[in-house]
Amino acid sequence: MKAAIITIGDEILIGQIIDTNSGWVAQQLTLAGFEVEEMQSIGDNAQQIKDTLDDVFPRVDVILTTGGLGPTKDDITKKTLCDYFATTMVFDNTVLENIKELFPDRTINSLTHDQAYVPKDSIVIQNKVGTAPVTWFDYNGKVLVSMPGVPYEMKYVMENEILPRLQQRFEPEAYLKRVYIVKGYGESALALHIEEFENNLPEGFGLAYLPSLGIVKLRLFVRGEHRLKELKEQEKKLQALLGDAILAEKDIAIEKVLGLRLFEQGLTLGTAESCTGGNIAHLVTSIPGSSRYFKGTIVSYANEEKINLLNVSQESLERFGAVSEAVAMEMALGAQKALNVDSSISTTGIAGPDGGTEEKPVGTVWICTRLKDKYVAKKYQLGKFRDANIMRASNFAMLQLLDMFDQKN
Repeated sequence: MKAAIITIGDEILIGQIIDTNSGWVAQQLTLAGFEVEEMQSIGDNAQQIKDTLDDVFPRVDVILTTGGLGPTKDDITKKTLCDYFATTMVFDNTVLENIKELFPDRTINSLTHDQAYVPKDSIVIQNKVGTAPVTWFDYNGKVLVSMPGVPYEMKYVMENEILPRLQQRFEPEAYLKRVYIVKGYGESALALHIEEFENNLPEGFGLAYLPSLGIVKLRLFVRGEHRLKELKEQEKKLQALLGDAILAEKDIAIEKVLGLRLFEQGLTLGTAESCTGGNIAHLVTSIPGSSRYFKGTIVSYANEEKINLLNVSQESLERFGAVSEAVAMEMALGAQKALNVDSSISTTGIAGPDGGTEEKPVGTVWICTRLKDKYVAKKYQLGKFRDANIMRASNFAMLQLLDMFDQKN
């Protein structure tokens, strides 16, 4: 079963907001067994909406739209769909009652009241978290569903109403997948390493690579519940090929993997960050429950703070420079002591775009990780672009500490 996603709104096209709806909807449709054929973003223009539907409908079984259902004049999706399907607007008291339940202590103004007008020849699905109702159109054996663009409203109706109805209507084949987070390989190097495995996959199986900074997400997939046994067989082969390069066997962030290791072993973590500017601490604390193992960070951007807060020696700074193995090691030890933690991470480097020298070009980063009384210090040459360097250094630092856990065990 093929599907298309169309997001509607001028605010997307001018960059005022980022379209996060399409990616989330595509993921949910895929897991439900649908094949997403395409995604488009278009403006609040009636003719463009109609032309897009004319173009897309012949290629898919389902079109899901989001946006343009609000109460103001620029929200034209409902009226345009009414014209497209040659029907009229009618007032639906059940929609009005739903709106009143949402705002029991408020007077419903005329614009909100008019949200209860819906296309006559559509199935109305109540939006339990917003004022804009969802409308479902049957069209020559196909389906179009118009959903609100507000992400939390769209997600609620998608999970609770739309997906169950679509699955009941079309009975798509299950999408089976396994995701592996692989470390130690670039995308091309990984592809070469498992080339023979990939070439010998059974018909219908696929392998997808999603490179990130320091890792590659590898997705093994096939459609059809009846192929679960085959999938498990291919999993075993892939696991044997990758071995210790598998960081996790599900789609999970590095910071969550690290947090799980720390929590499972009852260990605490602190960071001393210079070139990453607190980004590692931000990533670690973005995981719910991180307070159980993360104690804090010292962002020692200036040399005097390295000395005052982390007890880095003036001699090391003068002799080796701030971007050096010696300083990274002293920062990690200083953080371990100052924050009273079992493990620590330190970063010091030249994020760029300026500040590099012939000896230490932009992208030079020293990372030291400590686990109890053991430590590892490594130099990385990352690149020329500041944002990428900060993220790479953050990921490599967490991976470096994770490697120490593996060596410890």
